[in-house]
Amino acid sequence: MRTQRIDPVNCSVARALAVVGERWSLLIVREALDGARRFGEFRARLGIASNLLSARLDTLVAAGVMRRVPYREPGDRQRLEYRLTDRGLDLRPTLVALLEWGDKHLADAQGPSVIVRHRPTDDRTTCGEPVRVTLECAAGHTRLPPEAIYRAPGPGARFRDGA
Repeated sequence: MRTQRIDPVNCSVARALAVVGERWSLLIVREALDGARRFGEFRARLGIASNLLSARLDTLVAAGVMRRVPYREPGDRQRLEYRLTDRGLDLRPTLVALLEWGDKHLADAQGPSVIVRHRPTDDRTTCGEPVRVTLECAAGHTRLPPEAIYRAPGPGARFRDGA
């Protein structure tokens, strides 16, 4: 009996990995989320070779994750800095989820090297508690165990015959 399978070529995970699946790409986004904007800042923070950094930044800009913004220091030539777009800012939960997974399964015996905390947004808020990523369905259900989640064809699904 043959079943229909969703064509793996039409997969959002594969498309996302084509943009940010290379190790340096997510580390560049992490640094941008922490305030880095200039080529030299990324290079110094990450210890990445200039040619790799340039290639990864080109990929992130082409994918709309970052944009180039010209700037000029007094007495210097115009240069470019890199700022996250809304598309890039939307990667924050992905990075926090990866951090959580790494802390749970790969951290040193002493514990995690960083903790992402809730920054108060005004003088009356003194939260500072650790941030975590939570899966939630559209009806508001949380704490979803793995067996409660499944993949179903979406409106853009394409099918192929499978065994």
